[in-house]
Amino acid sequence: MKQTILLIAFSLVSSFISAQSTFTLSSKDIGGQATLTEEFNGFGCVGKNLSPQLEWKNAPEGTKSFAITMYDPDAPTGSGWWHWVMFDISASTSEVKSGAGDISSNLAPKGAIQSITDYGSQGYGGPCPPEGHGLHQYIITVYALKTESLGLAKNTNPAVVGYYLWNNTIAKASIVMYYKREAK
Repeated sequence: MKQTILLIAFSLVSSFISAQSTFTLSSKDIGGQATLTEEFNGFGCVGKNLSPQLEWKNAPEGTKSFAITMYDPDAPTGSGWWHWVMFDISASTSEVKSGAGDISSNLAPKGAIQSITDYGSQGYGGPCPPEGHGLHQYIITVYALKTESLGLAKNTNPAVVGYYLWNNTIAKASIVMYYKREAK
């Protein structure tokens, strides 16, 4: 009986320790819902288009760089919508500041590349779902990569970046926020 209790206790402690050391993404800026702060400014949206602060911890061994994406699978396009694509982030980086998605702000990590989004421009493009289309989910993902550089340029489209990410990902961590625009 004592051995069974010890075995159960050891399993619980091991599970807790294991859960504490997983690759994790968090943000001080966003919770479950996007706001006008994150919303795009254009296409009929009037937000501040400010990319959120992101931080991650417990990157797996062998990580040589990171990438960040923000994707809306609910966009009525047949293939979703890429809102943010940043890669070649140094392995020594564990945070991006609020507003780093504005390429003119110089807040992105040194050497990081922000390629084009489905808006057709570089950097962050916030949520802007069609009015009355309901809740859209915005999946923000940080990828731990096995390569220092994807070898891609700032004008590379999101599908090609996604292909290179898929082939070089060791681990990834995501957070999801939701947003909708009411019909006027």
